[in-house]
Amino acid sequence: MSVYYACKHCNVHIGKLDVSSVATTNLGLDQLTDQEREEYVSYDDDGHVYVKSICEDCYEMLNKNPDYHALDTFIQ
Repeated sequence: MSVYYACKHCNVHIGKLDVSSVATTNLGLDQLTDQEREEYVSYDDDGHVYVKSICEDCYEMLNKNPDYHALDTFIQ
């Protein structure tokens, strides 16, 4: 099983964890609300986990331009 992390804004690959098994509590996913889990976490038929997060570039962009938070997408 692998856990893949990608940016929710620009879809860039952030990282990957290769593990035989992992509890969602170890990943911190238990801290998410049901709505957040539905929006940011998905699974495929092979048991891989896909987590939408935020990359450093998008994080910086949002810090410099807080009004971008109101936009659905700000990456052109």
